[in-house]
Amino acid sequence: MERVVFEQKGDFAASNAAEAWCAERGISVGIMERGMPRGLLYGDFEIAKWHNLNRADRAALDGRMTGDMRHGPVAIEIAPARPASGGAA
Repeated sequence: MERVVFEQKGDFAASNAAEAWCAERGISVGIMERGMPRGLLYGDFEIAKWHNLNRADRAALDGRMTGDMRHGPVAIEIAPARPASGGAA
């Protein structure tokens, strides 16, 4: 797992920086929910709030974003990106 911590100051500054970091890497971020993690998946996905994800949904995530989304710090823990599968069919 890779861990990256964002400590920017100001309302939502750390969470905005974490979201930008994810966007640059093609990582989708779950909907914000106070006091709960946000799911992370490589690719273009809509990820529900944490309380709406069942055990299987949570296990299928590539990582999570945690911390105080309003004041920071915010941490990302994510598995390494999977290589794209290619080859002739």
